Amino acid sequence: MREAEFLEYKDGFYTFLFENGEELVFDEIHPRVLSQFDLKNDESYISKSFKVRFIEVNGSHDDSIIYRVESLKPL
Repeated sequence: MREAEFLEYKDGFYTFLFENGEELVFDEIHPRVLSQFDLKNDESYISKSFKVRFIEVNGSHDDSIIYRVESLKPL
């Protein structure tokens, strides 16, 4: 798990800023995580830090890779 700050949800994408300065945009978040943390609608999560576990998934189009959040733990 890596530490990251939730920056925004926009146009179907979730953006996190990781402790190393890397910004990652996630296409998907596991439904279990979204049931715990309503990142789409609850603006109180913006700028909050989490421990994030994510995976890379092969996209349905060509050789694209998408990132999916598998779990979040508030810090």
